[in-house]
Amino acid sequence: MQEPLQISYREVTGSQAIEDAIRERADKLDELSDRITSCRVLVESPHRHHHQGRLFHVRVELAVPGRVIVVNREPSENHAHEDVYVAIRDAFNAAKRQLEDYARETRGVIKQHEEPPTGHIVRLFPDQNYGFIETPDGREVYFHANSVIEQGFERLEVGMAVRFAEELGQHGPQASSVHVAGKPHTLKRR
Repeated sequence: MQEPLQISYREVTGSQAIEDAIRERADKLDELSDRITSCRVLVESPHRHHHQGRLFHVRVELAVPGRVIVVNREPSENHAHEDVYVAIRDAFNAAKRQLEDYARETRGVIKQHEEPPTGHIVRLFPDQNYGFIETPDGREVYFHANSVIEQGFERLEVGMAVRFAEELGQHGPQASSVHVAGKPHTLKRR
């Protein structure tokens, strides 16, 4: 980076550990691309919620030639962001993806968007906040309640069609985001 990393806090008390986590992530982005001219990071906890803990919001701005890459997600989208380090990780992972897209664009490589994997919910464990999705090829993919986008885990039903982003977790495949794609389906008996 041509300019030093800027870290600021709003309604959050900064610490050396938080700053070290941010610097480590920023250094990894800098290794990924030598085109980053500046990086600004804001860590805040904008408001308190009555029914949940304090959520952290991390905003990352990367200046690159011809563009400013901004990651600015609202904390209410993910209850895992009650942990500032998870919020930092997620914000920098999103910034990395955008930086990779920028690098492909500048090289003239056009990104082809493929359809996200689909499946249907085969098992739910509401008391333990997780379930399993069955893919069209018969595999089962674990997902946690925090991975459910929009409707919320409590509204899911066995048989619902879903789209999801798959990644490798500690114990095998897991869905990092789950979107309801349709109503529950049932097998018709003949």
